[in-house]
Amino acid sequence: METQKIVADASVVVKWFIEETYSGEAKKMRDAFVTGKVLISVPSLFFYEMLNVLWHSGLYPDEELVLSARALSKYGFEVYEPRGTVYELGAKLSSKHNVSIYDAAYVALALRLGATLYTADAELIRKFPETSRHISAFTD
Repeated sequence: METQKIVADASVVVKWFIEETYSGEAKKMRDAFVTGKVLISVPSLFFYEMLNVLWHSGLYPDEELVLSARALSKYGFEVYEPRGTVYELGAKLSSKHNVSIYDAAYVALALRLGATLYTADAELIRKFPETSRHISAFTD
């Protein structure tokens, strides 16, 4: 059986760290990832975005934020740097669909990989329905 390749944005992975609506579904994705059923790809900005969300939550001050950074680094995500076609496609999508370059980076990566982007961002799903799925739709 081939490993399913997906893209997960920070709105999903943050639910691994902070109990929110759809955290259960997000943790099912995490478990599928950890057991090798799915491969999660992310743009490199993902790590900064994640730490920013955790810091702003007020639940991860000081050393706990550092520990979270270590944990994120150890998960083994397939990380894509901002260069080449993914980077350029992200710029085009951002401008054409009026979304942040950050959000467009996830969509561009999913398009480039032929993968599904999982997100909790309803606007992103509305603007990119062919590529994006809500985390509640995840099945391994």
